[in-house]
Amino acid sequence: MKKFKKIALIFLSLVIVLAVSGYVYFNQKFPAELKAEDIKIEITPERLERGKYIFNHSAGCVDCHSTRDFSKLSGPVKPGTEGMGGEKFDEEFGLPGTFYSKNITPYGVGNWTDGELLRAITEGIRKDGTALFPIMPYLVYGTMDREDIYSVIAYIRTLPSIKNDVPESKANFPMSMIMKTIPQKNSFTQKPDKKNLIAYGEYLVKGASCTDCHTPSKDGVPVPGKFLTGGIEFNLPGNTVVRSANLTPDSETGLGLWTKEQFIARFKQCSDPSYGNTPYKPGDFQTIMPWTVYAGMTEEDLGAIYEYLRTIPAVKNQVEKFSVKTQY
Repeated sequence: MKKFKKIALIFLSLVIVLAVSGYVYFNQKFPAELKAEDIKIEITPERLERGKYIFNHSAGCVDCHSTRDFSKLSGPVKPGTEGMGGEKFDEEFGLPGTFYSKNITPYGVGNWTDGELLRAITEGIRKDGTALFPIMPYLVYGTMDREDIYSVIAYIRTLPSIKNDVPESKANFPMSMIMKTIPQKNSFTQKPDKKNLIAYGEYLVKGASCTDCHTPSKDGVPVPGKFLTGGIEFNLPGNTVVRSANLTPDSETGLGLWTKEQFIARFKQCSDPSYGNTPYKPGDFQTIMPWTVYAGMTEEDLGAIYEYLRTIPAVKNQVEKFSVKTQY
């Protein structure tokens, strides 16, 4: 019996040693060693104009890195909070942990180099070398045009500094380990010519991360055959559950009967200041879609998005826009 216990103890010790060794090796290997580029981005009027447009409208960076006021319809960004971060994304959003958007004003990233910002935005590695959870869509941004990312970084540098200390994000196990394997080297592409409406529209859809809210996924992987079919649930204040729309060209449940003019007009109506100031009353319709952000896109860009959406497979998926949780 003593001999058996001795063997069991030796075996258990061996397992522990192997587990610890594996853990140490894993953390040394991941995330991938992606060095920050030694670059200095020149701030030009052209880059500032382009960066401002991408940040505030076409990519909607301001949506997550500011504070949204859900006491009003569509949760418009609160003036004066642009870039301060601190927005919370947790299990209520179906995420494996609690994550906070970074303060990207000079208070938060003023000591980051341009190369470190580029690496974080397009490869998912923080200044300290740790991995970002991909709710920050770096896998998408890493395939955009390098010049567009440069423009965003140039614009970020001009944001007013806002003192706001953001809590540390924390992923649940095993995502805390898995997320370390996700960062990868960026693979920049050239922005398509605007004359190529479909390719340019696809570029805009990717840059706006439309798939994050409109494509169902399981365990972080998009469900086959459900590309942009909507139906993803979001819990909002007031016990309201909202669901993303079906963006496929299905005539019954999607955008199949929409004209380009109607599509553009739906966005542009939200540029009216009164839209973002409409009070929300619990029990009424609410939406997580940042209409006031995307309303600032040009009609040309919105039209290109429409043309691209017309080319994706039509899928019938009836979505109930919103419902109110029953209180007991």
